[in-house]
Amino acid sequence: MSKYIVVTGGGTGGHLKVADAFIEELYQKGFNIIFIGSTNGQDKLWFENDNRIDKKVFLDTKGVVNKKGIGKFLSLFNILKKTFYCLGIYYKYNISKVISVGGFSAASATFASIFKPFCKLFIHEQNSKMGKLNEITSKFASTVYSSFHDFSPIKDYPVSHEFFHKARIRDEVKTIAFFGGSQGAIAINDFALKLTPLLINRGIKVIHQTGKNDYKRVKEFYEKNDLNVDVFDFTRDIISKMNEADFVISRAGASTLWEMCANNLPAYFVPYKYAAANHQYFNAKDLESKKMAYICNEDDLNEKEFLKVLNDIDIKEISKRLKYSIKPNAVENIVKDIIQK
Repeated sequence: MSKYIVVTGGGTGGHLKVADAFIEELYQKGFNIIFIGSTNGQDKLWFENDNRIDKKVFLDTKGVVNKKGIGKFLSLFNILKKTFYCLGIYYKYNISKVISVGGFSAASATFASIFKPFCKLFIHEQNSKMGKLNEITSKFASTVYSSFHDFSPIKDYPVSHEFFHKARIRDEVKTIAFFGGSQGAIAINDFALKLTPLLINRGIKVIHQTGKNDYKRVKEFYEKNDLNVDVFDFTRDIISKMNEADFVISRAGASTLWEMCANNLPAYFVPYKYAAANHQYFNAKDLESKKMAYICNEDDLNEKEFLKVLNDIDIKEISKRLKYSIKPNAVENIVKDIIQK
């Protein structure tokens, strides 16, 4: 078997976190890694200067799903053209295994794996609703791994060990956090501005990650109203903030959702309503159906309804359930499974 393995996919942080987990595990096992991503999205920001990767390829590719007419045709033609470019790489390095984490960045490299004889494709699907690319290419994959689907031989999600190491069972709600992701979420920020004064009156500490674009407005509101809030735009040490919180109002991207599970942190999910195939809602719905989370559509956010939840929540029971919802070592087990096939 070739010591070279291709990892492909990205575009957004959720895909790239999983790609990073695979790269780290393969690197530790002594494999030579080729990463194939896109010049569009965040791929270069994550991996352009990554010394763990032997060869980095960033293709000028874009998504197809939301395009129409000539724009869609040109995108498809470009993906096909780049597919043959990837095939050349696969033959040069004798590639026999390709790991795709999805996203438009993965399209050409994934299709190339299908066209090359004796090359096996392995897909990791992050969300409860399968992305369009994965839906098409999964029919040709040797194995599809997912935390939400029963067909997956390994259902645990690749999450950094730090989230497990710093996990704790919550006994009561002393601190509530608002997390809208690295870019922030106006709907969650606006809800926080209405809810925070009520929470502080109850003696509850508030942590608020605003996103860079809305930081000034939110910070000025807290200062003007003399509200003592731990407010910041973005931090790379989100684990510390998460670990301090007892309950969180958050988006429901797959990486965020499973990181909270690993940390045993109960959540009130506010799915991003424009997410592809409404996948954030279905991610959160999976946990809600097991009585491990709450969901509220952003158009329905209401302080009184949230306070009712807060009054009735059995925080300790939910935190315990989350502890057993995910096991560590997911990426080690998936890579072991891939190597053996």
